[in-house]
Amino acid sequence: MDFRMITSSDGMWNKVRDYARNCSWNAGKSLADAMDNNLFTEWERVIIALDDQKICGFCTVAKTDCIPDVSYTPYIGYLFVDEEYRGNRLSQKLIQYAMDYLRSIGFDRVHIVSDHENLYEKYGFEIIDRKTAPWGSVEKIYMQRLV
Repeated sequence: MDFRMITSSDGMWNKVRDYARNCSWNAGKSLADAMDNNLFTEWERVIIALDDQKICGFCTVAKTDCIPDVSYTPYIGYLFVDEEYRGNRLSQKLIQYAMDYLRSIGFDRVHIVSDHENLYEKYGFEIIDRKTAPWGSVEKIYMQRLV
């Protein structure tokens, strides 16, 4: 399994965008739109997991996430693993890759927004806040220190 960070200048950008748009998770369409509109700036990246050249998962590192008007940053977002690759700790590996990158550029903490129960806690994240998302659900904001 290989992991890569990509930007809009990467040859994989359109392939990943199309994969996200057509994946089984509805939020993938939102990621594809963000990629179309080149909303990833400065240090923000899309991270992909590849099995040979087959995309098997992705996530992002970004300044913001779906909850407006909070001061938390940075975020790991859009975490998705293809059904064929689930059960192999690929989410954990994507999160670790993202955290290593964020640490390397000077961040001392990272956040994740999710409504999942008991998922990110097993990766060392703690709930620090709860906020209502634009679509009306209450989401948890998780944080982990990068040491």
